[in-house]
Amino acid sequence: MQQSITPQSAFLQLLTANRPQATAWVTGGPSAPQLSGLVKFYDTPYGGILVSAEIFGLPNVVIPGSSNFYAMHIHENGDCSHQFTLTGGHFNPTNQPHPDHAGDLLPLLGNQGYAWGVFYDKRFRTAEIMGRSVIIHANRDDFTSQPSGDSGAKIGCGVIRP
Repeated sequence: MQQSITPQSAFLQLLTANRPQATAWVTGGPSAPQLSGLVKFYDTPYGGILVSAEIFGLPNVVIPGSSNFYAMHIHENGDCSHQFTLTGGHFNPTNQPHPDHAGDLLPLLGNQGYAWGVFYDKRFRTAEIMGRSVIIHANRDDFTSQPSGDSGAKIGCGVIRP
């Protein structure tokens, strides 16, 4: 029986090779100093990006058995100083409403402070996000409120680098 190559097969090979084209080391701010993790961006043969995020120390880490959603976005500026106030708005090169702009990523599901997830996205290219920031917010994204989903305070930030 011949196996066909599917996108999933290619994605697994990318993750196994562990050679992302860009990464963002995310660290927590004053409200979540224990937060840290790595977001990786892989170019794919399908014209899109594979995004992998592994985050530790989310706020629900001290609540046994807890799970909470946290919004994760790409913001315009790669400046995580001043308690993340200089990151600008969501990356939105085509001026789309929320949640359709390129900076809107899938939410993280934190299970007692830990989240891991991988997804495929064709709304941006790696070159377009270099030097921008990945932001983790205190709340879930409601996927409705304009302009950014009422996701709350910025609790983690990392600059996207090659």
